[in-house]
Amino acid sequence: MNITVPEGKDPIEYVWGDMVPDIGRAASRLSRAVTTKSTLGLREFEAARLRIAQINGCIVCMDWRTERDGVKVEDTFAEAVENWDTTDAFDDRTRLAAEYAQRYALDHHGLDDAFWERMSSRYSQAEIVELSISIGSWITSGRLNHVLGLDTVCVLPGQ
Repeated sequence: MNITVPEGKDPIEYVWGDMVPDIGRAASRLSRAVTTKSTLGLREFEAARLRIAQINGCIVCMDWRTERDGVKVEDTFAEAVENWDTTDAFDDRTRLAAEYAQRYALDHHGLDDAFWERMSSRYSQAEIVELSISIGSWITSGRLNHVLGLDTVCVLPGQ
C-alpha cells in the first residue's frame, strides 16, 4: 500500500473518508449513486464497469459483481468483457457499453461520428450521459484504489 493507514483503521474508510473528508465523502456518494440509482440494464452496466476495472487493474473492482434484485452476471462475463469485440455473449447495447468504456478510458479523442451514430442508435441521450458519468466515476475510484494500493487490502462486503 502506498498510503500509511493507522493500525486498526479500515484503509478504504480512512482514505476516502478521514483523510480528505469533503472530497472523499463526495466521491463516495457519487460512486454509491452510480451503483444504486442506475437505470441502465445490468449487463450493460457491468460490461462498462468491468471493462474500466480491467483497464485500471483494480483488483477489488475486477472481483466485484453488481447485484440487482438478487441477480448478477454469469461467472464467464468478465472474460466476455475482455473480448467484447469478438464475443457472441453480448447484444449490441452490451457490446457498445464495453466499447465505450474502453474508448472513453484509452482514446476519448478517437470517439468519432461513426461511433456516436452507433451509440445514438442504441442508447438515448440520457442513457449516454448516465453511462458517461458512471464510466468517469469508475475511472476515478478504481485508479485511486489501484494506484494507492487500496485494492490489495480492501475487503468486499459479504466476503
